[in-house]
Amino acid sequence: MDHSTRRDDGSAGTGTVDAPQMPAAPVREHPAHSLSGALGLLLAAVGPLLGIGLALAGIAVGFNPGDRTALGVVMLVLGVLLAIAALFAWNGVKMVAPGEARVIQLFGRYVGTLRTDGLRWVNPLTSSSKISTRVRNHETAVLKVNDAGGSPIEIAAVIVWQVEDTAQATFGVDDYEEFVTTQAETALRHIATNYPYEADQSTELSLRDNAESITDQLSAEVNARVAAAGVHVIESRFTHLAYAPEIAAAMLQRQQAGAIIAARQQIVEGACGMVETAVARITERDFVHLDEERKAAMVSNLLVVLCGDRGPQPVVNTGTLYP
Repeated sequence: MDHSTRRDDGSAGTGTVDAPQMPAAPVREHPAHSLSGALGLLLAAVGPLLGIGLALAGIAVGFNPGDRTALGVVMLVLGVLLAIAALFAWNGVKMVAPGEARVIQLFGRYVGTLRTDGLRWVNPLTSSSKISTRVRNHETAVLKVNDAGGSPIEIAAVIVWQVEDTAQATFGVDDYEEFVTTQAETALRHIATNYPYEADQSTELSLRDNAESITDQLSAEVNARVAAAGVHVIESRFTHLAYAPEIAAAMLQRQQAGAIIAARQQIVEGACGMVETAVARITERDFVHLDEERKAAMVSNLLVVLCGDRGPQPVVNTGTLYP
Protein backbone atom coordinates (compact mmCIF):
# COMPACT_ATOMS: atom_id res chain seq x y z
CA MET A 1 0.00 0.00 0.00
CA ASP A 2 1.26 3.44 -0.79
CA HIS A 3 1.51 5.58 2.36
CA SER A 4 3.01 8.59 0.62
CA THR A 5 1.32 11.98 0.62
CA ARG A 6 1.13 14.37 -2.26
CA ARG A 7 1.65 18.08 -1.74
CA ASP A 8 0.11 20.88 -3.78
CA ASP A 9 3.21 21.14 -5.95
CA GLY A 10 2.72 17.56 -7.15
CA SER A 11 5.65 16.08 -5.25
CA ALA A 12 5.43 13.18 -2.84
CA GLY A 13 6.39 13.40 0.78
CA THR A 14 6.95 10.74 3.44
CA GLY A 15 9.23 12.51 5.82
CA THR A 16 12.72 12.01 4.40
CA VAL A 17 12.68 10.69 0.86
CA ASP A 18 16.14 10.58 -0.66
CA ALA A 19 15.26 11.71 -4.19
CA PRO A 20 16.61 14.47 -6.43
CA GLN A 21 14.87 17.84 -6.55
CA MET A 22 12.91 17.85 -9.79
CA PRO A 23 12.32 21.09 -11.72
CA ALA A 24 8.97 22.85 -11.51
CA ALA A 25 6.36 21.83 -14.05
CA PRO A 26 6.14 24.20 -17.07
CA VAL A 27 2.34 23.89 -17.21
CA ARG A 28 -0.50 22.50 -15.13
CA GLU A 29 -3.50 20.61 -16.39
CA HIS A 30 -6.78 22.51 -16.67
CA PRO A 31 -10.02 21.72 -18.55
CA ALA A 32 -10.26 22.78 -22.18
CA HIS A 33 -13.24 24.83 -23.35
CA SER A 34 -15.50 22.65 -25.45
CA LEU A 35 -19.08 22.23 -26.65
CA SER A 36 -21.23 19.21 -27.11
CA GLY A 37 -19.90 17.03 -29.87
CA ALA A 38 -23.42 16.46 -31.16
CA LEU A 39 -23.73 20.15 -32.04
CA GLY A 40 -20.40 20.18 -33.83
CA LEU A 41 -21.24 16.95 -35.63
CA LEU A 42 -24.58 18.40 -36.76
CA LEU A 43 -22.97 21.58 -38.08
CA ALA A 44 -20.24 19.60 -39.80
CA ALA A 45 -22.81 17.30 -41.45
CA VAL A 46 -25.48 19.84 -42.40
CA GLY A 47 -23.13 22.69 -43.32
CA PRO A 48 -21.77 21.12 -46.53
CA LEU A 49 -25.32 20.33 -47.71
CA LEU A 50 -26.44 23.90 -47.09
CA GLY A 51 -23.34 25.24 -48.80
CA ILE A 52 -23.82 23.06 -51.85
CA GLY A 53 -27.50 24.00 -52.01
CA LEU A 54 -26.71 27.71 -51.75
CA ALA A 55 -24.02 27.42 -54.44
CA LEU A 56 -26.41 25.63 -56.82
CA ALA A 57 -29.09 28.24 -56.16
CA GLY A 58 -26.57 30.98 -56.95
CA ILE A 59 -25.68 29.31 -60.24
CA ALA A 60 -29.36 29.03 -61.14
CA VAL A 61 -29.98 32.68 -60.28
CA GLY A 62 -26.93 33.86 -62.19
CA PHE A 63 -27.99 32.18 -65.44
CA ASN A 64 -31.48 33.71 -65.42
CA PRO A 65 -31.92 36.82 -67.60
CA GLY A 66 -32.05 40.13 -65.78
CA ASP A 67 -29.91 41.94 -63.29
CA ARG A 68 -29.50 39.01 -60.88
CA THR A 69 -26.00 38.03 -61.98
CA ALA A 70 -24.38 39.77 -59.03
CA LEU A 71 -26.76 38.10 -56.59
CA GLY A 72 -25.99 34.70 -58.10
CA VAL A 73 -22.25 35.29 -57.75
CA VAL A 74 -22.66 36.30 -54.10
CA MET A 75 -24.79 33.21 -53.39
CA LEU A 76 -22.24 30.98 -55.14
CA VAL A 77 -19.32 32.41 -53.15
CA LEU A 78 -21.21 32.17 -49.86
CA GLY A 79 -22.22 28.59 -50.61
CA VAL A 80 -18.64 27.55 -51.37
CA LEU A 81 -17.34 29.28 -48.22
CA LEU A 82 -20.06 27.67 -46.11
CA ALA A 83 -19.22 24.21 -47.45
CA ILE A 84 -15.50 24.73 -46.82
CA ALA A 85 -16.15 26.06 -43.28
CA ALA A 86 -18.45 23.14 -42.50
CA LEU A 87 -15.87 20.64 -43.70
CA PHE A 88 -13.22 22.46 -41.68
CA ALA A 89 -15.46 22.16 -38.60
CA TRP A 90 -14.91 18.39 -38.71
CA ASN A 91 -11.44 19.03 -37.31
CA GLY A 92 -12.99 20.35 -34.11
CA VAL A 93 -14.95 17.18 -33.36
CA LYS A 94 -12.96 15.06 -30.86
CA MET A 95 -13.86 11.61 -29.54
CA VAL A 96 -12.66 10.81 -26.01
CA ALA A 97 -12.81 7.19 -24.84
CA PRO A 98 -13.13 6.18 -21.14
CA GLY A 99 -9.73 6.05 -19.46
CA GLU A 100 -8.32 8.44 -22.04
CA ALA A 101 -7.74 12.17 -22.33
CA ARG A 102 -6.90 14.60 -25.14
CA VAL A 103 -4.35 17.35 -24.70
CA ILE A 104 -5.42 20.38 -26.80
CA GLN A 105 -2.92 22.83 -28.30
CA LEU A 106 -3.47 26.02 -30.30
CA PHE A 107 -0.46 26.85 -32.49
CA GLY A 108 1.81 25.06 -30.02
CA ARG A 109 0.30 26.63 -26.88
CA TYR A 110 -1.41 24.39 -24.35
CA VAL A 111 -5.05 25.40 -23.97
CA GLY A 112 -6.50 22.56 -21.88
CA THR A 113 -7.32 18.87 -21.57
CA LEU A 114 -10.49 17.00 -22.49
CA ARG A 115 -11.32 14.26 -19.95
CA THR A 116 -15.10 13.94 -20.45
CA ASP A 117 -15.68 10.82 -22.50
CA GLY A 118 -17.81 11.00 -25.62
CA LEU A 119 -17.91 13.52 -28.47
CA ARG A 120 -16.70 17.06 -27.78
CA TRP A 121 -16.29 20.02 -30.11
CA VAL A 122 -13.36 22.41 -29.73
CA ASN A 123 -11.77 25.15 -31.79
CA PRO A 124 -11.10 23.62 -35.24
CA LEU A 125 -7.76 25.43 -35.37
CA THR A 126 -6.43 23.40 -32.45
CA SER A 127 -4.58 20.10 -32.55
CA SER A 128 -4.90 17.27 -30.03
CA SER A 129 -2.91 14.30 -28.79
CA LYS A 130 -4.24 11.24 -26.98
CA ILE A 131 -2.88 10.19 -23.61
CA SER A 132 -4.00 7.22 -21.51
CA THR A 133 -5.14 7.83 -17.93
CA ARG A 134 -5.63 4.14 -17.13
CA VAL A 135 -3.83 2.38 -14.28
CA ARG A 136 -0.73 0.64 -15.61
CA ASN A 137 1.90 -1.81 -14.40
CA HIS A 138 5.62 -1.57 -14.95
CA GLU A 139 7.71 -4.59 -13.99
CA THR A 140 11.38 -3.79 -13.77
CA ALA A 141 14.05 -6.06 -15.12
CA VAL A 142 15.90 -8.29 -12.65
CA LEU A 143 18.64 -5.97 -11.39
CA LYS A 144 21.92 -7.16 -9.91
CA VAL A 145 23.05 -4.87 -7.09
CA ASN A 146 25.01 -5.01 -3.84
CA ASP A 147 22.97 -4.78 -0.64
CA ALA A 148 23.99 -2.70 2.37
CA GLY A 149 26.38 -5.45 3.45
CA GLY A 150 28.07 -5.65 0.06
CA SER A 151 26.54 -8.99 -0.93
CA PRO A 152 25.44 -9.23 -4.57
CA ILE A 153 21.70 -9.80 -4.87
CA GLU A 154 19.09 -9.94 -7.61
CA ILE A 155 15.98 -7.82 -7.20
CA ALA A 156 12.95 -6.81 -9.28
CA ALA A 157 9.71 -4.98 -8.53
CA VAL A 158 6.38 -4.10 -10.10
CA ILE A 159 5.24 -0.47 -10.02
CA VAL A 160 1.52 0.38 -10.35
CA TRP A 161 1.15 3.90 -11.69
CA GLN A 162 -1.24 6.28 -13.41
CA VAL A 163 -1.02 9.60 -15.27
CA GLU A 164 -2.44 12.23 -12.95
CA ASP A 165 -1.55 15.45 -14.79
CA THR A 166 -1.75 15.10 -18.58
CA ALA A 167 -0.12 18.48 -19.23
CA GLN A 168 2.97 17.58 -17.20
CA ALA A 169 3.16 14.16 -18.83
CA THR A 170 3.09 15.77 -22.28
CA PHE A 171 5.22 18.87 -21.78
CA GLY A 172 7.20 18.19 -18.57
CA VAL A 173 9.33 15.32 -19.90
CA ASP A 174 10.34 14.01 -23.30
CA ASP A 175 8.72 10.55 -22.95
CA TYR A 176 6.81 9.96 -19.74
CA GLU A 177 6.66 6.15 -20.13
CA GLU A 178 10.42 5.86 -20.57
CA PHE A 179 10.87 8.37 -17.74
CA VAL A 180 8.83 6.19 -15.36
CA THR A 181 10.79 3.09 -16.41
CA THR A 182 14.18 4.70 -15.79
CA GLN A 183 13.26 6.38 -12.51
CA ALA A 184 11.63 3.20 -11.13
CA GLU A 185 14.79 1.17 -11.75
CA THR A 186 16.95 3.96 -10.29
CA ALA A 187 14.85 4.12 -7.12
CA LEU A 188 14.88 0.31 -6.81
CA ARG A 189 18.68 0.22 -7.04
CA HIS A 190 18.94 2.97 -4.43
CA ILE A 191 16.57 1.24 -2.00
CA ALA A 192 18.32 -2.14 -2.44
CA THR A 193 21.74 -0.68 -1.58
CA ASN A 194 20.43 0.88 1.66
CA TYR A 195 19.27 -2.37 3.29
CA PRO A 196 20.81 -5.82 3.84
CA TYR A 197 19.25 -8.90 2.30
CA GLU A 198 18.76 -10.38 5.78
CA ALA A 199 19.27 -8.64 9.10
CA ASP A 200 21.99 -9.60 11.57
CA GLN A 201 20.00 -7.97 14.37
CA SER A 202 16.30 -8.26 15.10
CA THR A 203 15.87 -4.46 15.16
CA GLU A 204 17.42 -3.97 11.71
CA LEU A 205 15.25 -3.75 8.60
CA SER A 206 16.05 -6.23 5.84
CA LEU A 207 14.84 -6.75 2.30
CA ARG A 208 13.70 -10.30 3.00
CA ASP A 209 11.98 -9.81 6.36
CA ASN A 210 10.60 -6.27 6.00
CA ALA A 211 9.56 -6.17 2.36
CA GLU A 212 6.28 -4.34 3.00
CA SER A 213 7.88 -1.44 4.90
CA ILE A 214 10.66 -1.12 2.35
CA THR A 215 8.29 -1.17 -0.64
CA ASP A 216 6.37 1.68 1.00
CA GLN A 217 9.61 3.66 0.93
CA LEU A 218 10.14 2.56 -2.66
CA SER A 219 6.69 3.91 -3.61
CA ALA A 220 7.46 7.22 -1.91
CA GLU A 221 10.81 7.59 -3.66
CA VAL A 222 9.47 6.69 -7.10
CA ASN A 223 6.59 9.13 -6.51
CA ALA A 224 9.05 11.91 -5.77
CA ARG A 225 11.09 11.09 -8.86
CA VAL A 226 8.21 10.89 -11.36
CA ALA A 227 6.19 13.85 -10.01
CA ALA A 228 7.72 16.03 -12.75
CA ALA A 229 6.00 13.81 -15.34
CA GLY A 230 2.56 14.18 -13.75
CA VAL A 231 2.58 10.51 -12.72
CA HIS A 232 1.31 9.10 -9.43
CA VAL A 233 2.57 5.76 -8.07
CA ILE A 234 -0.25 3.75 -6.52
CA GLU A 235 1.70 0.76 -5.21
CA SER A 236 4.96 -1.13 -5.54
CA ARG A 237 5.92 -4.71 -4.65
CA PHE A 238 9.01 -6.89 -4.96
CA THR A 239 8.56 -9.63 -7.54
CA HIS A 240 12.03 -11.19 -7.28
CA LEU A 241 14.54 -11.20 -4.44
CA ALA A 242 17.45 -13.61 -4.19
CA TYR A 243 21.19 -13.82 -3.72
CA ALA A 244 23.23 -13.66 -6.90
CA PRO A 245 24.12 -17.10 -8.33
CA GLU A 246 27.81 -16.82 -7.48
CA ILE A 247 27.12 -16.68 -3.72
CA ALA A 248 23.73 -18.39 -3.58
CA ALA A 249 25.22 -21.82 -2.71
CA ALA A 250 27.40 -20.40 0.07
CA MET A 251 24.52 -18.37 1.50
CA LEU A 252 22.29 -21.45 1.39
CA GLN A 253 24.84 -23.39 3.41
CA ARG A 254 25.01 -20.49 5.86
CA GLN A 255 21.23 -20.44 6.22
CA GLN A 256 21.14 -24.22 6.65
CA ALA A 257 23.88 -24.08 9.28
CA GLY A 258 21.99 -21.35 11.14
CA ALA A 259 18.81 -23.41 11.01
CA ILE A 260 20.62 -26.52 12.29
CA ILE A 261 22.24 -24.58 15.15
CA ALA A 262 18.91 -23.03 16.14
CA ALA A 263 17.22 -26.43 16.06
CA ARG A 264 19.99 -28.02 18.13
CA GLN A 265 19.78 -25.22 20.70
CA GLN A 266 16.06 -25.77 21.03
CA ILE A 267 16.53 -29.55 21.35
CA VAL A 268 19.20 -29.15 24.02
CA GLU A 269 17.09 -26.66 25.99
CA GLY A 270 14.11 -29.02 25.87
CA ALA A 271 16.21 -32.06 26.80
CA CYS A 272 17.76 -30.27 29.79
CA GLY A 273 14.30 -29.30 30.99
CA MET A 274 13.04 -32.87 30.67
CA VAL A 275 16.07 -34.30 32.48
CA GLU A 276 15.74 -31.71 35.24
CA THR A 277 12.08 -32.58 35.67
CA ALA A 278 12.81 -36.32 35.72
CA VAL A 279 15.56 -36.04 38.35
CA ALA A 280 13.43 -33.68 40.46
CA ARG A 281 10.44 -36.04 40.44
CA ILE A 282 12.56 -39.12 41.27
CA THR A 283 14.19 -37.25 44.15
CA GLU A 284 10.85 -35.90 45.35
CA ARG A 285 9.08 -39.28 45.40
CA ASP A 286 12.17 -41.11 46.66
CA PHE A 287 11.19 -44.42 45.10
CA VAL A 288 14.77 -44.91 43.88
CA HIS A 289 17.79 -43.81 45.84
CA LEU A 290 20.28 -42.12 43.55
CA ASP A 291 23.69 -41.04 44.63
CA GLU A 292 25.64 -38.44 42.66
CA GLU A 293 27.33 -41.01 40.42
CA ARG A 294 24.02 -42.65 39.45
CA LYS A 295 22.40 -39.24 38.87
CA ALA A 296 25.27 -38.32 36.54
CA ALA A 297 24.91 -41.60 34.65
CA MET A 298 21.15 -41.17 34.29
CA VAL A 299 21.51 -37.58 33.12
CA SER A 300 24.12 -38.63 30.58
CA ASN A 301 21.94 -41.43 29.23
CA LEU A 302 18.82 -39.26 29.05
CA LEU A 303 20.68 -36.49 27.20
CA VAL A 304 22.06 -39.00 24.70
CA VAL A 305 18.59 -40.39 24.07
CA LEU A 306 16.84 -37.00 23.85
CA CYS A 307 19.48 -35.12 21.86
CA GLY A 308 20.47 -37.84 19.42
CA ASP A 309 19.38 -37.51 15.80
CA ARG A 310 18.85 -41.28 15.54
CA GLY A 311 16.81 -43.78 17.47
CA PRO A 312 18.70 -45.05 20.58
CA GLN A 313 19.98 -48.64 20.78
CA PRO A 314 19.22 -49.86 24.32
CA VAL A 315 21.91 -51.71 26.22
CA VAL A 316 20.76 -53.77 29.23
CA ASN A 317 23.19 -53.54 32.11
CA THR A 318 22.94 -56.69 34.21
CA GLY A 319 25.78 -55.74 36.46
CA THR A 320 26.37 -52.82 38.76
CA LEU A 321 27.84 -49.37 38.39
CA TYR A 322 30.30 -50.11 41.19
CA PRO A 323 33.35 -52.36 40.88
